[in-house]
Amino acid sequence: MGYKECFEIMGNDRTDYNTLIPVLEKHKNAFGEILEEVTADSGYCSEKNLLYLKENKISSYIKLQDHEKRKTRAHAEDIGKYYNMKTQVFEDELYYIYHDGRELHHIRTETKEQAGYTQTFEVYGCADCSGCEHKAKCLYKYNAEKDTGKNKVMKINEQWETLKEESHANIQSEKGILNRQIRSIQTEGPFGDIKENDSFRRFNYRTSEKVYKEFMMYAIGRNINKYHRFLHDEIKKFEGKTEEKAA
Repeated sequence: MGYKECFEIMGNDRTDYNTLIPVLEKHKNAFGEILEEVTADSGYCSEKNLLYLKENKISSYIKLQDHEKRKTRAHAEDIGKYYNMKTQVFEDELYYIYHDGRELHHIRTETKEQAGYTQTFEVYGCADCSGCEHKAKCLYKYNAEKDTGKNKVMKINEQWETLKEESHANIQSEKGILNRQIRSIQTEGPFGDIKENDSFRRFNYRTSEKVYKEFMMYAIGRNINKYHRFLHDEIKKFEGKTEEKAA
């Protein structure tokens, strides 16, 4: 029904992916329980967030940034991407097999820290790409004159890729499709309703504390109004899209 039961004022940080964990932690502290699942748009999709959900046994129904791109032929036919390459294991070593049969073996492990979170990348490379006729499609920003001796190297964040595939499988399921339909109604609709019908476009106060209290009062009033309408059958619980018969 779209009741607002937990929110947070995030200050100047406008990036969605940095707001998910603080809100979930606040919900847990306020209600004493951990959510069973989270449905959100692609703005909340990050390795840190998906790992947090997995470690707390929360099912992720978060849309990936490349959700739409995955449906295209270009994505499936990009020969330079690891997910379109075959893999083999020899003496406990995983390596990739390129389009023309060349092998990309593990070179090193790299780490990258951002906003206090460390990502780990496995680097794979081909020892010799000379004579390969697919360089233009494989190498990033390939220049035939300058990159004649350049070999294929790719970095893979294996944990991040695994987390993404798990979330993608969830949102593609029947339950995931229903969750996304409900989210679009319960989340996107109320934002438009708040701004257009209620003319709530700006806060009247400054400082996080005052803004929090102002929106808290508004949310309580909105919830009471919605509950009243629900009791009088003016709105009904969403059970999923129904098939409309053609006239």
